[in-house]
Amino acid sequence: MRLKRIATLVVALALGAAVSGCGIGLGTAGGYTASGTLAGPVAGVKGLDDATFSVGSKNFTEQILLGKMTVILLKSAGAKVKDLTDIPGSAAARQAQLAGQVQIAWDYTGTAWLTYLGNTKPIPDAQQQYAATRDEDLKKNNLVWLPPAPMNDTYTMAVNQATAKKYGITKLSQMAKIPPAQRTYCVESEFTNRPDGLNGMLETYGLPLGAADGIPRSNLRTLQTGAIYDAVAKGACTFGEVFTTDGRIQALHLTALEDDKNFFPKYNASMVVRKDVLDEHPALRQLFAPLAQRLTNDVIAKLNAEVDVEGRDPADVAWDWLKQQGLVR
Repeated sequence: MRLKRIATLVVALALGAAVSGCGIGLGTAGGYTASGTLAGPVAGVKGLDDATFSVGSKNFTEQILLGKMTVILLKSAGAKVKDLTDIPGSAAARQAQLAGQVQIAWDYTGTAWLTYLGNTKPIPDAQQQYAATRDEDLKKNNLVWLPPAPMNDTYTMAVNQATAKKYGITKLSQMAKIPPAQRTYCVESEFTNRPDGLNGMLETYGLPLGAADGIPRSNLRTLQTGAIYDAVAKGACTFGEVFTTDGRIQALHLTALEDDKNFFPKYNASMVVRKDVLDEHPALRQLFAPLAQRLTNDVIAKLNAEVDVEGRDPADVAWDWLKQQGLVR
């Protein structure tokens, strides 16, 4: 199960503290990562020859893919790269960057805003959420958030093909179209307790948990993350909690429902660079802008599936996709 957000932070607090201590180093992800020559829109990027960078990532598939893409592009630009992808947990990854052991990493606007920076309410508009995160993290921590990717790795509910077709359901506001007895939900235990989780979502969409006109508590099943996708696909529950960029949505032919009332926080991915590093190497902006622009939900979900469903190595998936996109050769 990929470790995410608040649960990950709790598990990884000790690791985060260790990273910030003197003399404690991070292990690398290991393995071979290909490199080539920059091509297409990044072919003209100059000024990174013989520069040295450390690249980090958290330890779930999507993060490792983004980290490997970063390693490949930097190596292909002539830079020397220390591969620190696959750091166990958000807290450890964040502390490594604050301590300077990691210079470049991808992170999520909602994670930084709510967890790292300690704000209590998300900002519904994705661009405004990014701008607020960018400005506060720069001011407090000298970390620069480059323009975000379109991909938004947040929560939603999913239904299987049969349910989507029978009821014509594509949005969370249409959950009420399902007969009350069939409004069954499979979720993680954490999701039932989060302020941005099940209770708030059901209230926002007019189906409060436990209310006479809402969702009976007996309609709720608590499962592990991986089991939820399979349970929804097989019809064991009508609705299942999913992450919007998870490759299993496509692989199992699920329909991720649109959050048309913007309840869930925005978790757009953005490359985060230490300010001193970016000041010394401004070409990093030019190198990574075309990459960020291409990272939509559909794209990253397909790449996640190549790793999680097909069993491919993240470094190979990253290289093949960058080559297909004409960014390396």
